[in-house]
Amino acid sequence: MGASAFRISFLSWLNRMVTLQPATVTVPDLRINAERMRADFETLSQIGETPEGGVQRLALSSEDLLARAWFADRIEEAGLILHDDDAGNLSGILASKNPTAKTLLVGSHLDTVPNGGRYDGAIGVLAALECARTIREAGIELPVHLEVIDFTDDEGCWRSLFGVRALAGMLTPEDINDARNDNGPFRAALVRAGIEPRNVFRAGRDPQTLMGYLELHIEQSERLERSGTTIGVVTGIVGRSNYRITFHGQAAHSGSTEMSRRRDALAGAALFITRAHELTRERFAEGIFNCGNVEVEPGAFNVVPSLARAKIQLRHVNTRLLREMEAAMFELAEACAVANSLTIEIEHMGGTEAADMCPEVIDLIETTCTRLGLSHQRLISYSGHAAQITSNLIPSGMIFIPSVDGISHNPREFSRWEDVVSGAQVLLHTILAWAQRAG
Repeated sequence: MGASAFRISFLSWLNRMVTLQPATVTVPDLRINAERMRADFETLSQIGETPEGGVQRLALSSEDLLARAWFADRIEEAGLILHDDDAGNLSGILASKNPTAKTLLVGSHLDTVPNGGRYDGAIGVLAALECARTIREAGIELPVHLEVIDFTDDEGCWRSLFGVRALAGMLTPEDINDARNDNGPFRAALVRAGIEPRNVFRAGRDPQTLMGYLELHIEQSERLERSGTTIGVVTGIVGRSNYRITFHGQAAHSGSTEMSRRRDALAGAALFITRAHELTRERFAEGIFNCGNVEVEPGAFNVVPSLARAKIQLRHVNTRLLREMEAAMFELAEACAVANSLTIEIEHMGGTEAADMCPEVIDLIETTCTRLGLSHQRLISYSGHAAQITSNLIPSGMIFIPSVDGISHNPREFSRWEDVVSGAQVLLHTILAWAQRAG
């Protein structure tokens, strides 16, 4: 879905400017068309549907491109301006009559993880589209451009948060040239999708032209469901650091080598992993530790492991405490290595910085929830989102709805439709209230 596939229609823009009638931005009784949004959701869920009831639309795959083409049709059908940038981010724009107005970005992503759920990302895009349709059909003229956006490769099939990083001007040549997966190099996938790799850097936007960013998303945890709360108001998104820690020992015969004489690399890694969980609970209450993989060599029944390589991830909403957490983990890994007569090697494998949502936007979302009579609470997001990137440039905010049993990235991912509608209503009226401030 390259730039040649979608063209902004000046005539359609001009026609809309003629036909829309002025109206007040504040419309307390305005509601989205929940049935239309549900129909869109059910249709989209069939694109990349898996036997387990989930969806698989890996970024730039045929399923992802089909979903993008479907979304483009919905944009044009809604009378919005269709646009895609040089990174493949796909947008529908409800333009202000003021051509120099700033743009309020609202959206999420349509790509998924392998065999993922139907709600992650998709709800945010569809709700944003429905808000734009509702505003246009009500004849409301906003003092800002409203841009509904689907970000390319949010989930990181190739490069995590690729599309929003491109928009923020945060990509490097290495992000494109070095990325690959089992299907080959990222550059080739971009070309197949009609995206010219050398032009990706032109997708960067001038922050001075942007008013802010809003995103509706499923919580992907169970805090809202446990508390019986309808809306989560995100205050911050955790930073995360990925490391590969390799414990080096010595291979030996597992039968004839005394237990006290072993240099067992796996024993050192296992001790570290166990104590890292304990350390996180005891010293970093809002932190997260995870070991997602351990490689062991030589991996035989009768050989003491000579190498154990653990892939770990640390998360914390406070950047200073994330750094302290890293230092504590390095110290712990060294101690576990010494206790087992091992050496260690620590490699940084990337990550993201913690991000705070805009206090004014947080207040605006809370005020909207109160006005709509919806229960709400402030939450930290332990999952990464586009708002983590946009918050570096422009005021950003996120709205969460409950995830049943906290399940996500799984075919069993589910949110009650009444909660989806409530989230979309909060999104709609937050857009209107924010736009009114701009006016």
